[in-house]
Amino acid sequence: MSQIPAALWLHVNPALQRFDRPLLNRLSQDVPLACWEYCQTPDEPTALEVALTLLHDYLKHHDRPIHLLGHSTSGLLGLLYANRHPERVRSLTLLSVGVYPAVDWQAHYYTQLHLIHCSRKMLLTQTAYTLLGCQSHSLIEEFVSVLEHDLLTSLSPHTLYQRFHCPPIIPPVPLLVCGSQDDVVIDPNSLQGWQPRLKDCDRLWQCPNGRYFFHYFQPKLVSQQIRDFWFSLEFHVKESLQPSPTV
Repeated sequence: MSQIPAALWLHVNPALQRFDRPLLNRLSQDVPLACWEYCQTPDEPTALEVALTLLHDYLKHHDRPIHLLGHSTSGLLGLLYANRHPERVRSLTLLSVGVYPAVDWQAHYYTQLHLIHCSRKMLLTQTAYTLLGCQSHSLIEEFVSVLEHDLLTSLSPHTLYQRFHCPPIIPPVPLLVCGSQDDVVIDPNSLQGWQPRLKDCDRLWQCPNGRYFFHYFQPKLVSQQIRDFWFSLEFHVKESLQPSPTV
């Protein structure tokens, strides 16, 4: 296998990495796949620009464009990077990223916190059910701890005091947008908002179920969509290189 990755998975939510592994295991069977990680510490302000600079420092040493992939806030980072440095990106795959790409589970949580008068623990428990669906009580309790950790360590730009807004962005690279039909955070309307903005080479796909972490619950379906998307790009390149028929 080549030491140069063909695809790069972005990790900016260390607490949520377990939900990415089933999909990464499948994709890595087909292509050289690397992971790029960023961890936000409690003592530093959330700074997307810092992460963008570090990501560019990594990618500028690659001698060819790469397939970027990211879920939620990681997808937002990939979107901003692809829009800024399209020459470095072969394609961009976004999972659970709506047409307003800064919306993530934390934005949903903080909005609910302002609307619902209840304890932090109770709201995080409700959020856990919203993200995962009907699961065992022990699993929900464990996931609440994961969410608390993510509030402290992720690159999400949202805080208790303000929501970060990012307008729709269509990067000048091939784009695959994936979401789930039963996701409450990135609902079908938010996904369909991409449709009128997509380029000819872009794709929009909705998983039948799996909610916010549909790529964890349906890794086979999601990996197939990503592979088909990558194959379509290679097919179009080969087709464009064919000589025009003579008359």
